[in-house]
Amino acid sequence: MADNNAKAPFKYEWFTMGDINGFFGLMFDNMTVLSFMAGILIFAFGFPAEIVYKRMFPGTAFGVLFGDLIYTWMAFRLAKKTGNEKVTAMPLGLDTPSSIGIALAVLGPAFLGFKANGMSEYDAGMATWYLGMATMVLIGVFKFAFSFIGGWLQRQIPQAGLLGSLAGIGLALIGFFPMLEVFKMPIIGLVALGLIMYTLVAGIKLPKNFPGVFGAVAIGTVLYYILAPHGLAGGEPKPLPELSLYLSLPIPTLEFLKGLGDALKYLPIAIPFAILTVVGGVNVTESARVAGDDFKTRDILLTEAVATLVAGVCGGVAQSTPYIGQPAYKAMGARAGYTLLTGLFIGLGGFLGYLGFMVELIPAAVIAPILIFVALDIMCQAFHACPVRHAPAVAMAYFPTVARMLQIKLSNPGMVPTELFNKNLAAADKGLPELLVTVALGNGFILTGMLWGAFMAKLIDRQVRAAAFYVAVCGVFTFFGMIHSAIPDGNMYLPWQLGDMARQVPYQFTIGYLALAALLLALSFSKEVKEGHAPEHY
Repeated sequence: MADNNAKAPFKYEWFTMGDINGFFGLMFDNMTVLSFMAGILIFAFGFPAEIVYKRMFPGTAFGVLFGDLIYTWMAFRLAKKTGNEKVTAMPLGLDTPSSIGIALAVLGPAFLGFKANGMSEYDAGMATWYLGMATMVLIGVFKFAFSFIGGWLQRQIPQAGLLGSLAGIGLALIGFFPMLEVFKMPIIGLVALGLIMYTLVAGIKLPKNFPGVFGAVAIGTVLYYILAPHGLAGGEPKPLPELSLYLSLPIPTLEFLKGLGDALKYLPIAIPFAILTVVGGVNVTESARVAGDDFKTRDILLTEAVATLVAGVCGGVAQSTPYIGQPAYKAMGARAGYTLLTGLFIGLGGFLGYLGFMVELIPAAVIAPILIFVALDIMCQAFHACPVRHAPAVAMAYFPTVARMLQIKLSNPGMVPTELFNKNLAAADKGLPELLVTVALGNGFILTGMLWGAFMAKLIDRQVRAAAFYVAVCGVFTFFGMIHSAIPDGNMYLPWQLGDMARQVPYQFTIGYLALAALLLALSFSKEVKEGHAPEHY
């Protein structure tokens, strides 16, 4: 006789209709990053498209495939361990701030620098690819090490510095540049932007629960190909691209060693991005735990580190990271199917070439609103997650990225021309020349923003000696060009080897920082330091 009280075997409900919505959201997030990376490199810097699509994309996509497969497996493991049939996998994809930031601040300028040194366009592109691979390997190694101390890092660096520097990127790089793309084609751009704001910001569902991101992209793209032939879309109309499939497997290679020496020069930009994703991984894991899915933080961090390392060794130039929003995917009913589908779609797309076709097919004005939404989310999170009193510290961290944005836009496209730079130096007669200061403020912008935000947060909390410490660190880093590099390409240096005017930046900036640090240290002994409180009205 059967035992009616016998417990039914556990069965994980790993795929639901919510996974379809989740797939479109996560997939288009990754597609948006790839689209803008390609646009920045190919159209802004004149990078060879063949290298982007056939060399960079396969390894980059493989990192996403690897990470999403591991996160999918983790969801199955957690479901079985806890008996929870509704575990939602952690979403993983290309890190938006660093992917765009590295394209604008590392790969593009390096490509122009190689060309200026006499390389052909193709050879400069290959050298930049080696550099990009090496940068990813270095980031992966640092992330692997940081994954063991992620919690400690989070406790040591004030959130205003971590999130403020990221919010500066959101404002100046992730938000502003895509907004320009929207208004280059205002009809389709504003329609797509409006749909993204309608569904993602206002949270209003489309009829029949149609996926909002997919709806915005589909409607905007169709509208473009209807209006463009009649000259109504803005800009030069482009024909439908041809779907050209090819096999380009991300085979592990040691080619990255060729770019290791050059990549070391860009560590002041690359390493802060690694720290931000590690701390972000800690935050999103905690967010998932609160939502009901208790993943191990160490496992989440190690997976993103190894995925980045694997991508770099296989030719990738963008790091992967767990995405903010696991509770949002859970709320829409997604389980583990959406990460599996996204990993397979992006991975196979990189191997077979249809990612390049989709990048060419979808106009930038249609895909840009997704990045604008990401930028808004990053900026709002910085203010919401930090204490109200730290709002000035968050805002302070914006300025270095604004300086970097100015340098990018004024230099056209991404590197201050040597002639203009030298002319500006020669014309200076009162203080340091404005262009030199702009370049210096923008170089090392991520690390600068973190340090400035941390300094302000500590000062607001009356921890004046800690504030003095961060200012002193700024002085030390400035002296060697880790931040505020006085040369256009942002490389580090020994300051006495610079020209007369450029040498003034490390000397004067460093003395200024150290003087402020000494003043703060002296003031820290005064009784007034502990009196009063920071204003709460921000």
